[in-house]
Amino acid sequence: MLAGAAALAGTTAAMAATATSAHASTASHSDRHSKAVVFRNVRPFGAAKPTDLVVVDGRIASGPAPRGAKVVEGGGRIALPSLVDAHIHPDKTTWGGSWVSRRPASSIADYVAQDVELFKAQRRPVAERAYGLMSHAVARGTRAMRAHADVAPAYGLAGVEGVAEARRRLRHALDVQIVAFPQHGVIRTPGTAALLEGAAREGTIDMIGGIDPIGFDQALDAQLDLVFGIADRHGVGVDIHLHDRGEKGIKAMRGIIDRTRALSLAGKVTVSHVFCLPGLSDSELGSLAADLGAQDIALTTVAPSDSLVLPIARLREHGVRVGLGSDGVRDSWSPFGNADMLHRAQLLGWVTDVRLDEELSDCYRVAAHGGADVMGLAHADLTPGAPADFVLVRGECLPQVVVDMPQRDMVVHGGAVVARNGEFVA
Repeated sequence: MLAGAAALAGTTAAMAATATSAHASTASHSDRHSKAVVFRNVRPFGAAKPTDLVVVDGRIASGPAPRGAKVVEGGGRIALPSLVDAHIHPDKTTWGGSWVSRRPASSIADYVAQDVELFKAQRRPVAERAYGLMSHAVARGTRAMRAHADVAPAYGLAGVEGVAEARRRLRHALDVQIVAFPQHGVIRTPGTAALLEGAAREGTIDMIGGIDPIGFDQALDAQLDLVFGIADRHGVGVDIHLHDRGEKGIKAMRGIIDRTRALSLAGKVTVSHVFCLPGLSDSELGSLAADLGAQDIALTTVAPSDSLVLPIARLREHGVRVGLGSDGVRDSWSPFGNADMLHRAQLLGWVTDVRLDEELSDCYRVAAHGGADVMGLAHADLTPGAPADFVLVRGECLPQVVVDMPQRDMVVHGGAVVARNGEFVA
């Protein structure tokens, strides 16, 4: 599934340039970091010979460091691009709080009901919980994330507002896009549509979400017309959760493709999970992937299992941007999750049964550059002009780092050190 993913770094720059967002970079690197910094004695991608990384105005520079540049000692550590979490739910998390015992659930409706109960039981507001998780993600090497925040009458816009506050506090260390996500359904839960419209009107969010137009909302055309209509009116993107498999999922995908084309929203639409794709025949997948590529519709996966992970390499052949994400972290849906994208890269390798060095390196590239493509961000590939977003770790080579997941000794965002020894410091 990952064969050929090494092309990610070189084949998607044009796509990334077309997919922009009002909030993807709350403050530009040049605004944040105007001084020169030299990160001395580091090994980019595990190179045998150490070198210096020179940063000027928050970007990797070529040539010698300017006079008077600050020096940060790398100690021979490996320098790797920071990672991008293309799909996470920080509003739901219990991270940093007391243990929560979960009850059995067999449907989305069951989980949704438990979401509400957990939300009401939380003593810490969304902003505090989200900030704790998001700053932890930074300490684990995440440079950017697309954060889904529940919007429903049970919460109003508390989730969006809380995540937005966490984004504001972390604007120097993390680029964040916010999705107003109707977890309770767009049509089946009256009042949700008005909340989505309000969130878009206020300008706090970057994207409007949706969920299983057929399997959950049971209103394919009504849901998609509403979601795409809001996006079109307010100039925001779309990111739809699609868990439906088989014909239901494919029919929803066709509806999404048709509306993207009709409203000229190419480059502004993402479909998350997309469990209907892995089971397709090669010819069926090729046909659908070609249509997705033609409309520049991005996809995200959280690599949940070998049967549900997206066929990344095959999709890339048709120019489809594919990102990797954490999904929920210690919420009512699951006790698992840690917002560590290096761990998620390892999981991607695990579920796809890779074993070769290049395959393991590809997993890291998906976690580093795939999400950047989905979010419309430049690759932090350590080349001159690239954002100076990188991590320093002890290790021998990139494949070994993916397997061993060493501590992130230093995390750099826009040329500034934002975490040391696994702890957020900024």
